[in-house]
Amino acid sequence: MGPLERTPALKPLLLLDFGVLWSAAPTSPESGRELAATSGEVIPEALALVRTARLRCFVALLSNAADGQEADLDAEFDAILPGPAKPDPASYRRVLDELGHSTAVFFGADTATATAAGLDSVHVPDTAALRTALAVRGLIPPTVLLILPDRDEAEELAASLLESGWGPCAVHRDMLAGEDDAEAVDWVVELTTAPDGLPASAHRAALDDLAEQHDGFTGES
Repeated sequence: MGPLERTPALKPLLLLDFGVLWSAAPTSPESGRELAATSGEVIPEALALVRTARLRCFVALLSNAADGQEADLDAEFDAILPGPAKPDPASYRRVLDELGHSTAVFFGADTATATAAGLDSVHVPDTAALRTALAVRGLIPPTVLLILPDRDEAEELAASLLESGWGPCAVHRDMLAGEDDAEAVDWVVELTTAPDGLPASAHRAALDDLAEQHDGFTGES
């Protein structure tokens, strides 16, 4: 990566610890949990979230050689910087100064030190936590689309979700479907706010399961 350019804070700055992306140990198939990635690999779902977040914020990766920085991630981040060698709030302030920002959001394990440096710090132990942290800070789109094959089922589900406190629960025809091919039409239930007041995208895993129960899938607006 070439020399860093000091960028005015036109977009929020997200500092991401490499451990958020890296699968440090394999998950045993006997545990009944799905393998996100094998040991020593970047977790694809987490990297996909970073790509989405970069549309709304400047993302800098904090990495040390011991974290596996040999992974070719230059194109995936706006900057890659050495992570702090020891818990030291001043190290985070130096990163902010280098990038030309006065504050940042930090996702990683060393939240106490980052908080002491004045950062909005969140421990994100897994990809689900990463998605929620991004969603509640407006760093990924709030809306989730439930895409179902049957209009009546979509309208019934939308009515049920609206009654449960989801919004706006608007149903519309998939504009990408062929206008003259009724069999190709999907029906979309638009969800932006969850009953707990969080963005719908903070509950993506649950909505994925709900869509699958209705022979559908989820998407983003």
